[in-house]
Amino acid sequence: MWSKPKDETGTASSPEPYRSNAPQPVPTPGPMAMPATTRTPPAATTTAVIGPSMRIKGEIHAREELLVDGDVEGVMESESLLTVGANGKVRANIRAREVVIYGSVHGNVEVTGKIAIREQGSLIGNIKSAGISIDDGAYFKGSIDIMRPEPRVTTKPEKNEPKIVAAAS
Repeated sequence: MWSKPKDETGTASSPEPYRSNAPQPVPTPGPMAMPATTRTPPAATTTAVIGPSMRIKGEIHAREELLVDGDVEGVMESESLLTVGANGKVRANIRAREVVIYGSVHGNVEVTGKIAIREQGSLIGNIKSAGISIDDGAYFKGSIDIMRPEPRVTTKPEKNEPKIVAAAS
């Protein structure tokens, strides 16, 4: 009778599993199935877009980046970057962290960071910002108020203030 060969330790060797080079099908989870390990993708910056064919009248509030390539009238607020594209026509007061203008804006702009008016961009209105950049060929009419960060106040003890020393008894 034939017997399986034994390795040097005296145990039978197990056959090598068959591995195919063909791609294995990926199982699709059912409606209630949860994957064994949940992996979240890296946070990607999302951009909301108001396209060239869109016309909006009213208030816009956004947390993510906002690209305006259409017509907007009213009030615009963004907690991130607000870009007025080359086709963008904005007749609104703007409040945002950063603003870049390639199109036209008619309204006041308040920015906690920096505002940039690019070569073909135009802004008619007042600016309140921590920093500003206006390219050659850009148009701007209005006033600029550069905000400085408030200096940190440190309290120092006065020279004439008596020191209290505890005496040991």
